[in-house]
Amino acid sequence: MALDMRRVEARLGELYARHHGDGVNAVAAAFRDYFTGEVFPSAVNAAMQRGLDSLTAARLAARAAKPGDRVPDFELPAAAGGSVRLSDRLAAGPVVLVFYRGGWCPYCNLHLNMLQRLLSEFRAAGATLVAVSPQDPDHSLTTAETNGLGFEVLSDPANQVARALGLVFPFSDELRTTYLGNGVDLPAFSGSARWELPMPGTFVIAPDGMVAAAWVDEDYRTRAEPAAVLAAVRRLPALGATP
Repeated sequence: MALDMRRVEARLGELYARHHGDGVNAVAAAFRDYFTGEVFPSAVNAAMQRGLDSLTAARLAARAAKPGDRVPDFELPAAAGGSVRLSDRLAAGPVVLVFYRGGWCPYCNLHLNMLQRLLSEFRAAGATLVAVSPQDPDHSLTTAETNGLGFEVLSDPANQVARALGLVFPFSDELRTTYLGNGVDLPAFSGSARWELPMPGTFVIAPDGMVAAAWVDEDYRTRAEPAAVLAAVRRLPALGATP
């Protein structure tokens, strides 16, 4: 199905301007109502809902990393070039690790934009913000540039890091056909033949590598509120403080 992307993007911009003061999930709810009510036909909406229902029924979010779990160290290519190692960033303070699906996802772009709005406050709290998706570095760079992101954007094309944190799920044949029919070819974005995605997840990781706070949801339209993530960072002991 061919979409008039200029018209869609204009409408999303209007919804963002109207609702962003109420938080990311208020905007996401407005996006959802627009897409299901005005953009996609009922057959597409039904297929997408069946995909969500299957994830929810399997309780996939319950298997994801939780507070108290240790995040394995990793090194991933950065959109801006070079690579980033988690342990290097943790040496400077806590890390906010955000998994998103891709720059083709309007809910992901929304979340990244609203995190960007609080970037200076995350930095003032001593935290490093890092976003990860299955996109290859070229597509990750496009996402970073399009959204004007001032934080690091990394590529995890084989979902190795996302898998280690329990976020990855495979696509059903119906869901793959639905995505392809709407112009989203996941292998073209990642360079991997696998039809799989991470559930969106946000983790506050303390300097010792332990998860201090986590938000994971089977529904890709539900995201961690940036203000709540910032509050979790601020609750961490100051670096170098004694118990």
